[in-house]
Amino acid sequence: MTLLDALATSPTFFILASLVLGLLVGSFLNVVIYRVPVMLEREWREQCSQLGPETAASEPAAGSTAPPPAARFNLIVPRSTCPRCKAPITALQNVPVISYLFLRGRCASCGAPISARYPLIEALTGVLSALVAWKFGYGSSALAALVLTWFLIALTFIDVDTQLLPDSLTLPLVWLGLGTSAFLATNPAASLPVPLYDSVVGAMAGYLSLWSVYQLFKLLTGKEGMGYGDFKLLGAIGAFLGWRMLLPTVLGAAAVGAVVGTVIVSLKGRGRGVPIAFGPFLSASGWIMLMWGRELLAGYLGLFGLHA
Repeated sequence: MTLLDALATSPTFFILASLVLGLLVGSFLNVVIYRVPVMLEREWREQCSQLGPETAASEPAAGSTAPPPAARFNLIVPRSTCPRCKAPITALQNVPVISYLFLRGRCASCGAPISARYPLIEALTGVLSALVAWKFGYGSSALAALVLTWFLIALTFIDVDTQLLPDSLTLPLVWLGLGTSAFLATNPAASLPVPLYDSVVGAMAGYLSLWSVYQLFKLLTGKEGMGYGDFKLLGAIGAFLGWRMLLPTVLGAAAVGAVVGTVIVSLKGRGRGVPIAFGPFLSASGWIMLMWGRELLAGYLGLFGLHA
């Protein structure tokens, strides 16, 4: 029996394999979450330098995490190192979750504390990947759901850190959603792939709906209520899940965002004008719609004697 046969015939083995794969992907997502914003900053600085010395910063801004311009920096190189002593992190020290526990959350070279967020993201990715495998079972639907889940995790934490939703992640996600509907067979028993028409309309409606809210809010208040990355993220969710899931996604994100925003203002005393990233709420709500959107929508409509 081959590995693929085992994955296809044993739901338990498929879930466990997805858990392990998710842990490994979570380790890579930690790299993506840190490095993509730095790569963007380097790109912006390079573009400014091409405009002329008067527009280019002679030195990195205070608190900038961008490495020196001459250093090659992408998702592959340089190797991950300790932020304090710059000692390279070996393969054994990079085993998801386990190495963190074995090292007791400290660098093996200098003993500096390592943020607990790294193993938490690895564990979160592993658990959500296992849940996707349990929900969708072995097949192309599970693969598409896993890809969407991993992108949403990366975008969530990048937005939390920087209030950015990079085009390098949101735009490929839109195309992946459209491609999923175009090239994978529709599965009536699963929430994706959706029909291509639903996917295209979902991408368009997702982007234009938040864009319209943004323009209306700006017209009425003179302020920008959200960023363009939010439009693209909702467009990507619409491309994967179809237009029918857009309203529940936005309502869920807005409700949770309002509660969390109120708590933050109350606990930290932050002013109401301080921006709060909306991407994490969209991502969380979109993932819930991916997993249980059909059931939630059918249950809600059932209260009024309607059908989804």
